[in-house]
Amino acid sequence: MPAMHNPQIIRIGLLAGEPIRLEGLTMVFEEKPAPGKTQLVPVIGSIQELLANSSVEYLVVDLNSGGFDTVEAVRRSRPGMRQIVIGPENEDELVLSSIVAGARAYLDSSAPPETVRQAIEIVVSGSIWAPRRLLSKLIDRLLNVPDTNAPTEPLSLTARERQVLELILTARSNREIANELGIEERTVKAHVGRLMRKAGAENRIELSMRALSGALPPDSISKARDS
Repeated sequence: MPAMHNPQIIRIGLLAGEPIRLEGLTMVFEEKPAPGKTQLVPVIGSIQELLANSSVEYLVVDLNSGGFDTVEAVRRSRPGMRQIVIGPENEDELVLSSIVAGARAYLDSSAPPETVRQAIEIVVSGSIWAPRRLLSKLIDRLLNVPDTNAPTEPLSLTARERQVLELILTARSNREIANELGIEERTVKAHVGRLMRKAGAENRIELSMRALSGALPPDSISKARDS
């Protein structure tokens, strides 16, 4: 018989004040993973219990239970914990504030279980889930937010890295960047990885913050915003 491989288990904390909403969130994890895929396991508890549990690296926060203060409290206590925030619809400022505060995803309260699951999987994979229409607003906001951790000198970029970064600033996906530049998607991924290492960034949003707060020469920022 072929050897059985146990899937990697990732524990996702669930923070919701209302039992019915908590029950709805647990439904997200009913789907069994495909063979060899990561298994997502829900962990239910108070915010104190979840923050104290070192095995929980991801947290789904329902703003209907604790409000935005919860997002900031998690960031202060466990800055490395990746948050998936669920909140009201059509609250652009709340979405932007959540992302700036460290959330890796923001979903409307009406999002179905399959969408919540997809967002969690995207965050676990290292990406960010946010309404696309808001990313350009976020970049505009970050232009006015100084970042004391940003490099004091502009990054030394190749011509291709500069092109990739300019497209990242306009919220293009790796696939869209590949199509735009006529290169393979895996090549784009490699460029993005090098840009993150050069800028000291952990994700694309932080990379944008580093670039827009001084790591990228001003003329390139203008080109990116005008494209």
